[in-house]
This record gives sequence, structure tokens and C-alpha cells, in this order.
Amino acid sequence: MLKQRVAEAFNEPGCATNRGKSDQDRKRGCSSAALTPGAAAGGCAFDGAKVALQPITDAAHLVHGPIACEGNSWDSRHSATSGPQIYRTGFTTDMSELDVIHGGEKRLYTAIREIADRYRPAAIFVYVTCVPALIGDDVETVCTAATERFGLPVIPVDAPGFVGSKNLGNKLAGQVLLDRVVGTREPEKTTPYDINIIGEYNVAGDMWQILPLLDQLGIRVLASISGDARYHEIACAHRARANMVVCSQAMVSFARAMEDRYAIPYFEGSFYGISDMSAALREIARLLVDQGAPADLLTRTETLIAAEERAAWRQISVYRERLQGKRVLLYTGGVKSWSVVSALQEIGMTVIGTSVRKSTDDDKVRIKGLMGEDAALFGQIPAKDLYRMLAGDEADILMSGGRTQFVALKTKTPWLDINQERHHAYAGYEGMVSLVRQIDATIHHPVWRQVRAPAPWDKPGAGQ
Repeated sequence: MLKQRVAEAFNEPGCATNRGKSDQDRKRGCSSAALTPGAAAGGCAFDGAKVALQPITDAAHLVHGPIACEGNSWDSRHSATSGPQIYRTGFTTDMSELDVIHGGEKRLYTAIREIADRYRPAAIFVYVTCVPALIGDDVETVCTAATERFGLPVIPVDAPGFVGSKNLGNKLAGQVLLDRVVGTREPEKTTPYDINIIGEYNVAGDMWQILPLLDQLGIRVLASISGDARYHEIACAHRARANMVVCSQAMVSFARAMEDRYAIPYFEGSFYGISDMSAALREIARLLVDQGAPADLLTRTETLIAAEERAAWRQISVYRERLQGKRVLLYTGGVKSWSVVSALQEIGMTVIGTSVRKSTDDDKVRIKGLMGEDAALFGQIPAKDLYRMLAGDEADILMSGGRTQFVALKTKTPWLDINQERHHAYAGYEGMVSLVRQIDATIHHPVWRQVRAPAPWDKPGAGQ
């Protein structure tokens, strides 16, 4: 069954690249070659599934496997919550060598019982890792028995690390939600303004920059999948009137399947940058009106956009002259590979290159549309090459994840975290102002003048 689900994940009609492949090439999948059990840490399918589902804040997330799997995946993103905290508790069955010999099913059932009795979460997601998958633990049967015994949903997430990449794990997690969660409950009420936001994980509170804007328009987020989500909200997601996909590579399959099953239209957009934020609001309003919402929503949306853009540009103008022409090297992936490019260009900065790790072909087309056909696109940059670029003064700032910050610091180059470990929200109009403020503070911090200045003993005449 797992092999069949993996094959179905690669057969994605919502992906233009996938549609253009032959049947044989489609079966091979994307860049998700199977990984080696025991060497699948970092970007494996299990990691991707947990990243996608862990922001469901009122659920318990139980990792069935050795403790290292939970240790490497726990709390790896700053996905903020407005309420429940149980999602931040690390649960694992901590399988040992004896469990490999005798099987881990009893240990799993015991762990589920303890969580159910002690915490009583809205649901328990059980993640299958490499070890129980290899020894053949029947996790499905254990979860079914636990659901009946404890009276709460116990949901197996069959995405062991060795089946493929992190992105494949995202897709498999989306399939779990579709098959086992969405449509299992009905909302207390529905409105013509109900939407789902898919592929937004509320990193550093990004979603909270967007919700007040939607509230002003009377638009209700029925379910956020899965940033600051509640289990029952996702269970009711099938009653939304429109879907917005934020992280297209990971969750376009989910949105396309919801369109097939529930006739919910979707579009792909971004909340990063002023222009993209405005475009997202317009498209949400258009889809809702097409689905029966009052036509005045379009007018109210334009009024809100005009007011928010004026306020944002007024705040950004303080920094714009100081950042004009500054060169940025962007080392990230996915939707940020193009949406952040657009945001930086809006304030007059020059993006000298962007990575396309985890980016779709559509993302790459968008980048070339923004930066030109000769845009510098790259995948994984070896540390020595990144060091050479920064030491050669090719960029005024590096914007990336935490793994490359030390290369920047070695070359005395300003560095700003743009990935999931960050502590500042950059989505929406206020998020864009925050991003500009952080870039300005990073580039113009006085420490760079000090560390770049010659040491006192290296100054002319110091030895005389």
C-alpha cells in the first residue's frame, strides 16, 4: 500500500511538469530517489511528513521509532501557536534492539494509551519511521484498535524516511489528511467567505500578519493547513469556498484533490512582498465572488489594499534610500526562492542569485520572469564556493537558513535568517516592513565596521 501511495503522489495532474512526462518517467517520480535506511536523516520523507502535520497544535505527534528520529525532528520550526501547546511535546516509542527482534506493536499501543489518558489530545498522529517499517510492525491495526478503545482519532502516518525526500513526505502527509481527517466533521456554520490556506505553517507568526487583513474583509479562514491549526478545523475544511496554496511544491496535490472531491477552486500565491500580498487578496476575493459571495467584496478588497500599501510604503521609505542597489545572495528554496526575490526588488535591492532547492519548475519560471533569462539559479552550493563568493565581496548580505550563517560570519558578511528558524514574521504588509527593517539593521550594524577594520597591530606604524 505504501508503494502505491508513493506512486500516486508522483502522478500529479496539478503539476505542469508532471503532465509533460511520459508514463515511464512519471513512475520514477521527481527528485525523490529512495534513501538508504540508517542514512536517511535530514530531509527524509518522515521529516517532511512531520513538518507538514506538527503545526496542528491540539494534536499529539507520536514518533514510532528510535529516539534519534524524534530528537532530529522535534520543534525544528518556529511554528507558533495561539493556544494549545501539546504539539511541542516530543512523544516517541523509543524503540530498542529488543523491539527490533520482538516487534514494537505493544510498545506503540502502550505509548498511545499513556498519551490518551494523560493529555487527552484532539487526535494522535503516529509517524512510522524506517525501523518499524523494515520489521513490519502493523501500525494500521494498532491505530484502529486504539481509536476504538480510547475514543479519539489515532491516525497512522506511513512515511518512513527511506521511501524518498522531504517533499515526498509533505505529499504523503497531505494524503493522510485527505483520506483520514478532511470531511470527518461538519462546521457549526458556514459563510460565503470561508477559505482554506494550504501550505502555510505560521513560522514566527506569519499567519497572524494575514488574518487581521482577512478579518477586515469578513473572510474567514476555515482551516489553516497546518499553521496554528486545530484538528476539528481541518476536519471541516471540505466546506470552504476557495483554497489558497502557499507552498505549491508540497501541497498542490492536496489542493487539486480537494478540487476533485469537493469542487473547491484553488490558486497558488504568496504572502511575501507588497505586490504579491495584494495579488493574493485580489485572487481570494475573485474566487469567493465566483463562488457566490457578494460582488462588493472586490471593491472592499481594493480599498483595503490601497490603504495598506500606502501605510507600508510610508514606513519603508525611511529605509529605501539606504538599501537601494544593495546586493543580496538568496540561499533558500520553495516559494521563497521567487516570492522573496520579488519583495527585495520592490525596495530597490539587487538579487545577484537565488537557490532553487526544493523549488518547482514553475518557481524557476517565475524567478526568470523577475530576474531575466540569465538569472543565476543554483542548487546546493559547496561551502568553499559560497565562501569564495562572499569573500570576493560579491554580495552585501546573505539571506539563508542557519546552516550557512557561519560561512557568512567567517567572511565578515552580514547574514539574515530567512528560513524556518527565524524569529520575525515576514508575511503580509507589516511583515514586509519588518523584513526591510531587519535587512537595514543587519547591513548597517556597526559591528561590521569594527570587524573589517585592521587590527591595531596591523595598522601602519603600529610596530614603531
